[in-house]
Amino acid sequence: MNPVPPSSDRSNENAAFVRSAVEQFQAQLLRYATRLLGDPERARDAVQDTFVRLLAQPPPAVDGHLAEWLFTVCRNRAFDIHRKEGRVKRFEDGAVERVEAAEPRPGATLEALETHEEVLRMIDRLPPNQQEVIRLKFQSGFSYKEISGITQLSVTNVGFLIHTAVKALRREFAGCPESRGTTG
Repeated sequence: MNPVPPSSDRSNENAAFVRSAVEQFQAQLLRYATRLLGDPERARDAVQDTFVRLLAQPPPAVDGHLAEWLFTVCRNRAFDIHRKEGRVKRFEDGAVERVEAAEPRPGATLEALETHEEVLRMIDRLPPNQQEVIRLKFQSGFSYKEISGITQLSVTNVGFLIHTAVKALRREFAGCPESRGTTG
């Protein structure tokens, strides 16, 4: 006789699956949604909605592509919030990077911090679609194929956007006085 697990066992397994996903992806999704929405409060709402929607999914339905599924749902939720509120303020002036500094920087890392901030400012000056794919690739570690699934762009288009953005960043960084080690 094959016993069928009671529904409470399945819901406990699903809750454990979602708890694990929250632990693994919440911080990344919050950063991503905050960049898309420009507001940490609205980003938390989008991420919370994402995990609520994950509760409705049977774990096997997203197994093997959980990160891509979460980022896609989060992105779509963020765009829904934009449409609903009539605001379009994506990737605004690097404000998020300055606010989210979780730990104080030791004095020994000041130069690296300045370089990092300059690179972030340079990224902020890229077109929004290039900013998004650069952040998904280098901050979240997604493959071109995963980025394609999240953004609904072709893999070729993702590659082109990343290539174009990196080329522009290299060119701009090479011309930046901070990158040559000079001090003012």
